[in-house]
Parts: sequence; structure tokens; C-alpha cells
Amino acid sequence: MAQNEELTTEAVEAEENPTSYTSESAPAQVSEQKERPALTVPGSGVGRRKEAIARVRVVPGTGKWTINGRELDNYFPNKLHQQEVNEPFRILELEGAYDVIARIHGGGPSGQAGALRLGIARSLNEIDVDNNRATLKKAGFLTRDARVIERKKAGLKKARKAQQYSKR
Repeated sequence: MAQNEELTTEAVEAEENPTSYTSESAPAQVSEQKERPALTVPGSGVGRRKEAIARVRVVPGTGKWTINGRELDNYFPNKLHQQEVNEPFRILELEGAYDVIARIHGGGPSGQAGALRLGIARSLNEIDVDNNRATLKKAGFLTRDARVIERKKAGLKKARKAQQYSKR
């Protein structure tokens, strides 16, 4: 019996004194995300890409798109451009929460899609800076893509293409 009492005493002491140590703490309880209040504030922004300029107004609504008086799928038939334009709403989980009214001129379809995306991101940033800015900034939607087509130089065929040098 004395032997059993010693074993149980040693077992209790082993439970109290850990045999290994770690620098990791116990996982903290993750608090549930608070529901963001529905904002009923309009926003506006200007987006530019290549030669295209987009003036964008974002108004609380049902997700209706009006671009130069036309629908989104009518103005941008390419699914890639539609996806690119809708990206700021998707990343902020605000799809269908706002109506978009945009006036675009200049450039081609790709440049116009990039300009519209920047305009939408800027307007969403203006609406709620505290909640939206960090997410949009991290995704790179608030940065203007400054790449433009290089101009033709005098004496050259194109922007950089010169005549081939001939020794004779």
C-alpha cells in the first residue's frame, strides 16, 4: 500500500510540474466579426488608366450598373473585364449593395476597365475609410497604374524602332 501511495503522489506532482516548456501560448478565442452597418452614403471617384478616364458615382442600391447609359455586360462583353471591374466590391463583400453610375471616355476596353476599377475603389474608400481602406490598399486597388504608351520620337519609325545601321 505504501508503494501505491508513493506512485499516486508522484503522478499528482508530475501533472502539476510540466516536463516540457514552449513559447507558444494557448490559442486565443477569436471574436466574431461584427456586422458592418449598412451605409447609405454615396461616394464618387475618378479613375485613370492608359488614355482612359472614368468618372464614377457609387450610390446605395441593388447592384445596378450604368456605364455611359449602358449595362455592364453590354458595355464590357469580355468576362475578364467584368470580373476586373467588380473586384473591389467582391473583396469588400459588398456585391449588390451599391449602384454604379460611370462616364468613361478615351482609351480602349482594357484601359477603360482599369480606370473604372480604380474609380470604384476610390469611391468605396471615400465612403468608409476606416473599414475599406486597408483592404483596398493591400489588394492594390488604390494605386494608379502609371504605364502609358510611349510617344513616337522624331527620326524614328516608332517610339524606339530606328533604321538598321549599315556600314556600307
